[in-house]
Amino acid sequence: MPEAEREAQEGGFRPARRYPSAAPEKCVTLLTLAAMRPHLLFSRVGKVGHRRLFGLPLLAALAVAACAEPKVSLATGPREYVPTDYPQVLKKWTRNENLIVLSELSDELNVTATYESWDFRWAYVIRYAADYRLTIDQRHELLEHTLQETANDHEFYVTLYGTSWRWLDLSRPTSAWIVRLIDDQGSETAPARIESIPKPGPLEYRYFPFTTVWRRVFRIRFPRQAPDGRPTIANNARWFGLRFAGAAGNEELRWLVESSADRVATFGDRAP
Repeated sequence: MPEAEREAQEGGFRPARRYPSAAPEKCVTLLTLAAMRPHLLFSRVGKVGHRRLFGLPLLAALAVAACAEPKVSLATGPREYVPTDYPQVLKKWTRNENLIVLSELSDELNVTATYESWDFRWAYVIRYAADYRLTIDQRHELLEHTLQETANDHEFYVTLYGTSWRWLDLSRPTSAWIVRLIDDQGSETAPARIESIPKPGPLEYRYFPFTTVWRRVFRIRFPRQAPDGRPTIANNARWFGLRFAGAAGNEELRWLVESSADRVATFGDRAP
């Protein structure tokens, strides 16, 4: 048993369980342990002297930095992806969060979601075309059709795990959770359509490897424009995301948006 986990159990803290998933790693365990049993960190540091306590702020800063999500670009236009780029692109556009009731150490809701952006779809088609040995014309037709779907909707591939399988069905009014598209400018949008995928097939398991038999799977579409014509993700948004809310609490998955200054810093005069 890892030393940190043994000390946690000796101190009366039981680490949060991680359910089977291939989602990107999250830095939850250390931060949760520090919040609930800070004496474990201090007592361990104390063994090597008081001066080591000054390293805790640095440790906390490094932990937060390690948990930071990459920024994404909502820009359209051609991409130069190859099939082997797909796993990295999938990771960039995928977020995972847990809603944990600390008083009960209960994982009420675990959500993993991929935003199927223009950038993601381009990488997806390149990988799919290589796997299925499509011709150039077939690949071009599939790419054109796939990208056109971004014109009217924001689409997310979402998988859920929670304490009650029945309550996780977002497509039914009896669901314990509602989902909204949000951004930092105050926009909040209800789904235009929630499509349940009761029996994921080879495509879901292959291209979204966090899909498992323990999770409910959905495709959730939000309109790109509100009824008054405003974009549902503001043009100047610094982040957008999904909010899941219910009687047990709420959680948000956020995608930080790359600004024009970020693009200039990365690409210089060649910034798109």
